[in-house]
Amino acid sequence: MGGKSLGSEERPGAPAPGRRARPGGGAVRRGFRRGAAALLLAFPLAGCGAGIESPVLATRAAPEAAAPPPGDGGAIGTGTVKVALILPLTGPGAAVGAAMRNAAQMAVQEFQNPDLKLLVKDDRGAPEGAREAAAAALAEGAELIIGPLFAATVQSAAGTARPAGRPVIAFSTDASVAARGVYLLSFLPQPEVDRIVDETTAAGRRSFAALIPDTTYGNVVEAQFREAVARRGARVVAIERYPAGNPGAAIGRLGPLIAGPAPQADALFLPDTPEGLAAAGPALARAGFNPARVKPVGTAVWNDPRVFALPSLQGGWFAAADPAGYAAFSQRYRARFGAEPVRVATLAYDAVSLAAALNRQYGSQRYADATLTNPSGFAGIDGTFRFRPEGTSDRALAVFEIRGAAAAVVSPAPRALGPSGT
Repeated sequence: MGGKSLGSEERPGAPAPGRRARPGGGAVRRGFRRGAAALLLAFPLAGCGAGIESPVLATRAAPEAAAPPPGDGGAIGTGTVKVALILPLTGPGAAVGAAMRNAAQMAVQEFQNPDLKLLVKDDRGAPEGAREAAAAALAEGAELIIGPLFAATVQSAAGTARPAGRPVIAFSTDASVAARGVYLLSFLPQPEVDRIVDETTAAGRRSFAALIPDTTYGNVVEAQFREAVARRGARVVAIERYPAGNPGAAIGRLGPLIAGPAPQADALFLPDTPEGLAAAGPALARAGFNPARVKPVGTAVWNDPRVFALPSLQGGWFAAADPAGYAAFSQRYRARFGAEPVRVATLAYDAVSLAAALNRQYGSQRYADATLTNPSGFAGIDGTFRFRPEGTSDRALAVFEIRGAAAAVVSPAPRALGPSGT
């Protein structure tokens, strides 16, 4: 989430399938039991093999939460191990911060009495607030900082925590703020690009064209796209960039390669928002694009009913988190708080569950870098994830296919992550 506004940067949707709890008939629904099952969410899995920010689609429909008074957000839990939870409880992002605090409270309550005390701090959605919150939490004995939410606030909190030797698990999707000791538990676009390119090439499609919006998000996904295609030994036929919301000229230039009787590409990478795709879809149809011949593929921003309705994207694939965990989480959240959670609330739940589980299993080494970067990863609400030593994260993702007015899972998210960087 960039700067001070949820909608100010270019990744306009996060892990898409959370918005639709039932993405067609292909999604396998799994429930999480309370109590003992909640404890398992964050334990390490045994035996398992440039900056953007991301507002969340579900946030637009979320009710505005009542903001707490300025200052500390109180404490959650009564354990001896202190962990800071830094969120915007007032100011920009306050509704999201309140929902994430609720999710953190759920995690403590469902973990079966963890020896954990969350020191909840309000950063007011501002860098100076994050700096003050981190300093206050460290003075109170926090061993780990969970949060903040925005890139600028993460930088400020990390600048205070790292000299003290305390790690940070933050929620920004701006990979430029990641570093050793500053780990991003968020829905990053890079794993989505890797997953969709891997699945597309595994299906035998080896020649990619790309239509990419000329945005910060577009810059990030283009770099990852080029790397992923090269790693799979496939080729990029052409890449066309276009001003956000105005893809017509770029599609005209690319048309001969993706349409007609002999297209030179057999897959079209189109990582745009529902708003951008609303303009691209008709332009592709006018150019003669046939999705039955050239497979349209994209990222999690595709998960939106407006995208599913586009004829030019029928049969298209996108990568995103499996929705089953979120469906169960949101049901429990609604029962407890009487409101729909924002989509990123699961990240706060997973971060707190992870802090509790590592404390229970690893004792004094609970938040050491080697513990947090366990290559086997951890199981969370949205599937398996792991932190890389440089601070970014990998996430196991499903691949969905657009069918009519819905999206169905065609390749489930793997439980185990492969070797990092492959």
